[in-house]
Amino acid sequence: MIAMAKGLSSGYLPISAVAVSEEIVRVMKTGGDFAHGFTYSGHPVAAAVALRNIEIIEREGLVARVRDETGPYLAKALATLNDHPLVGEVRSVGLLAAVEIVADKATGARFGGKEGTAGPMVRDLCIAGGLMVRGIRDSIVMCPPLIITTDQIDDMVRIIRVALDAAEPRLRAM
Repeated sequence: MIAMAKGLSSGYLPISAVAVSEEIVRVMKTGGDFAHGFTYSGHPVAAAVALRNIEIIEREGLVARVRDETGPYLAKALATLNDHPLVGEVRSVGLLAAVEIVADKATGARFGGKEGTAGPMVRDLCIAGGLMVRGIRDSIVMCPPLIITTDQIDDMVRIIRVALDAAEPRLRAM
């Protein structure tokens, strides 16, 4: 089962979809119908927004741009953080990315045995620097918009590095 939402309307209006395999449809069929849907399923305004959004994504070639340019650029730019003493791993697929924060790169040990402290701390420092990321346990995660530029990616990585530098003495003091 695959859930979809952001790709339909880019978050401009609430809409989602679920794709299921034929096997699941066969199990869920009742009386010959695939019984699914809710009160707001197929809402015409949300559907119109989603259709227009998909039209823009296709017209602007955003998926190809992410695949060929900004996705690989983000991966390379984030990889420059691997030299930071707090970075255990940087990972990305397209424009989805995470930076794992560790006390010891060799062992992957967390700070003071307090797993889940580093991500929120670095997140708050990133936000103070003008970059919205999520702090999930001992990582920060990001999913920038499809229209992000390489210059904006450079700004993101700079803000993350500044946040990591500011967080290091605080985390090591724990």
